[in-house]
Amino acid sequence: MRKPEDELTDLEQRGLLRGLRPIRNPDLPIVELQGRKLINFSSNDYLGLSQHPILIEAATKALRDYGTSSTASRLICGSLEIFHQLEEKIATLKKAEAALTFANGFVTAMGVIPALMSKGDTVILDKLAHACLIDAAKLSGATLRIFPHNDLNKLEKLLTSSNGRTLIVTESVFSMDGDLCPLSEIVKLKEKYGALLFLDEAHAIGVLGQTGQGLAEKLGLQDQIDFQMGTLGKSLGSAGGYLASSRSWIDLFINKTRSLIYSTAPPPSQAAASLAALDLLNSPEGIERRGRLKTYSDSFASPTPIIPKIIGENRSALAASDSLLKSGFLVPAIRYPTIPRGTAR
Repeated sequence: MRKPEDELTDLEQRGLLRGLRPIRNPDLPIVELQGRKLINFSSNDYLGLSQHPILIEAATKALRDYGTSSTASRLICGSLEIFHQLEEKIATLKKAEAALTFANGFVTAMGVIPALMSKGDTVILDKLAHACLIDAAKLSGATLRIFPHNDLNKLEKLLTSSNGRTLIVTESVFSMDGDLCPLSEIVKLKEKYGALLFLDEAHAIGVLGQTGQGLAEKLGLQDQIDFQMGTLGKSLGSAGGYLASSRSWIDLFINKTRSLIYSTAPPPSQAAASLAALDLLNSPEGIERRGRLKTYSDSFASPTPIIPKIIGENRSALAASDSLLKSGFLVPAIRYPTIPRGTAR
C-alpha cells in the first residue's frame, strides 16, 4: 500500500510539493506573510471589493437579521428570502429567465453538469478548461471529448460525431492565461449542430462588458448562451457561485443538482455581500474601478488582468517566486496540474 510520506517525497522531488502559508492582516494591496509585509500580485479580488465598507456593512446587517447560518438545505428550510433576491438580480443582469446560487463556483459545476448530462450524452470541453469543469464532466458519466485550446476546427469535427445531448463547455476568460475564447464562433457552431453551450464567466465578471457582466455581454450574446456560470467571489469580492439559464432548466437543476440538494445553504451574509457588490458594480464608483482596471490591463497589452509569465521548469518558477518574495512581492509559482506540464509560471 502506498504511504503518504512516499507520495509527498515524490512531489517534492518533482518540484510539485505545495503547502499552506497563513496570510495575516490583509489590507489590499498589502498582505503580511511570516512577519513581512508584501505587495500582493496574486489575488483575484480584481476590483478590490472584498474589504469595501458597503459589502462589510451588508454582510454585518445580514448577520444581525438572519444569524450566522442558513440552518438547512435550500429544499428544507434554508431557502432564505435573500437568496431569492440575489438570484433575481443575477438573472436580470445576465438577461436570463432565472438563476440558481451555490456555495462556490466549484460545486456549481460539480452539481449542474452531472444533473444535465449522463451516459449516452457527449461533453466537448476545451483542453484548458478549469478543473471543476473537467471533474464535473467526468462525474456526469457522459462521453468526454477534449479539443485543443480554442481550436474551432477540432471543435467542429467533434460536433459532427457527437451522440445524445451535446454540451460544449468553455471559459470566457481562461484563468491561467488570461486569454479569451472565440465566443462568437463557438455560438455559431453550437447553433449549427444543435448543441448546448456552458460558459464559465468566473474571471470575466467585473472585467468585461458594458456593465461588467462578462464576455457574453461584451459581444451581445447573453441570450444565446444556454448556461452562464459565474462566481460571486473574484471581482465581486464575496463568495459563491451561480448558474443563469431558462426557467425550465433552473427548475430541473433544483430537482436534480446534488450539491444543492444535499448541502446546507451558504450563510446569508455571503448573499448580502454579493447583492451589495452587484449594486456597486455599476455605481459611479464601480464604473470608475472597472475603468481603472481596464487601463492597467491595457498597459500590459492584455484583455484581462491575468498576466502570466511563462518560465517552463517547476524549480525555476519556484526560484523566481522566492526571489520576488525577498524583494517584497507575493507572486506564487503556478505548476502542474494547475497548468500543463512544462509551462510553470
